[in-house]
This record gives sequence, structure tokens and C-alpha cells, in this order.
Amino acid sequence: MTSPPNNTGIPNGQLAPNDTWGDYNNIFFIVQNILNKMQTATIVKIVACTNSGGVTPVGFVDVLPMVNQIDGAGDATPHTTIYNIPYLRMQGGANAVILDPQPGDIGICVFASRDISKVKATKAQGNPGSYRNYSFADGMYLGGLLNGTPTQFVEFSAAGINVTSPLQITLTAPTVNINASTAVNVTTPTETISGVLNVQNANSSSTPCVINGNITTNADVIASGVSLTSHVHSGVTPGGGDTGAPV
Repeated sequence: MTSPPNNTGIPNGQLAPNDTWGDYNNIFFIVQNILNKMQTATIVKIVACTNSGGVTPVGFVDVLPMVNQIDGAGDATPHTTIYNIPYLRMQGGANAVILDPQPGDIGICVFASRDISKVKATKAQGNPGSYRNYSFADGMYLGGLLNGTPTQFVEFSAAGINVTSPLQITLTAPTVNINASTAVNVTTPTETISGVLNVQNANSSSTPCVINGNITTNADVIASGVSLTSHVHSGVTPGGGDTGAPV
């Protein structure tokens, strides 16, 4: 708590008159001021990020602490940017969720108890880079909070999982398996399949493929070995009779 100015017009700073009453208050004031120099966690805003959503190793961010510093007279001093802060990515081995911070994001930054600069540089166990403790320089960005409504997201709810993108969704793998016990519904103006389309039905007694609409192809249609465009008919006789089955 800031004490009022004394009769000389000079602020007393953080030292109140009661802080000098007895040994306990003197020690408490000293300890409190030491603790005030320890950085633990705070809310920051992302100024810059070394990565922008690409398939790259985890990068670093520049952050700006959003809670101002206050001096003994109650005057605010904004923080300056803290550079080269490692940020958290959900990753195990070569498996990761790539979601890099973007400028303007608000999130939480925590600060290590010792200098982490050597570990940041070498990615290996080592001694602290200096004797500093709980410093702004040893921050680690853990992720976002207090941010707005997303337009691209994976939503988990009681109704199921919703994957939404205003641009595109790409699945890349040697094999993509979809196991749906009820149905797979695709609603789109056009659908393009590059490669062989193999439709199989586990119940051979039922119709394996039902298409409601016209089928257009630039090539031939082969049904049980019979060509639609070049098959011939048996039992052809002049007149108005019907031909035999295709050969």
C-alpha cells in the first residue's frame, strides 16, 4: 500500500509508518520487498512468433507483460517487450499438435527459478547460465487465455466432435480408415476421387451400390465382363423382335 506524502511533499514510497514499529514489521517489510522482485506468472500479449503454423520445431515468442509496474507514488510504468521466450506445444516424440501463437494473442507466462538460457541454447541438461533468480528473462509461454471466439477449431461437446475450418481440411496418410457403424454422409456440390474407386459390401446378398441420379462417364462401363459401348447381342433376326442377351 502506498503511504501518503509526508510534510515535505516527498512520497514515503512503499514504507508506511507502521512498518518501522518493532522488529517484526521491519523484517516483514524487508522480506516483502525481496518477494516483490521475484517473477512468478503473469498475463502477457504476444508481440511476435518465430513460427507461423508450418511443420517446424517449436520456436520462440516475444511477449509484453500486461500488468504495469507501480512505484511508491502510485505511478504506473509499462513493461517493455521480453524477447526469445520458448512456448509450449503439445508434443510427444515426433507427434504434435501444431498451433503456434499469433501476434495479439493473450496468454500466461511463467518464470523459472533459475537462468534457463543454456538449456534453451543447447536443448540439453546443464548448469544455469548465471546466478539470476525468478527473472523476466527466464520466461516460458504456456498458452492462451482471455482471447476471442475462434473461427477455426476442434470442438468437443456432448453432441460429439466438430472440426470446422473456413478454408480447407487436409488428411495426409498412407491409409485413412473411416469406421462408421451407421452411415457416412457427404454433402458437397462436387466430389473428386483420383484413383481407383472400389466399392465393397459385407452383405453380398444386398445391392452394393445405389445411385439416385444419372451416371456420366467419358469411358466405358464394364458389368460382369460385358462392355456397355462395344457388346454384341445373340439371337438377332430381322423384324421387330427383341434381341437376345448381350454376349
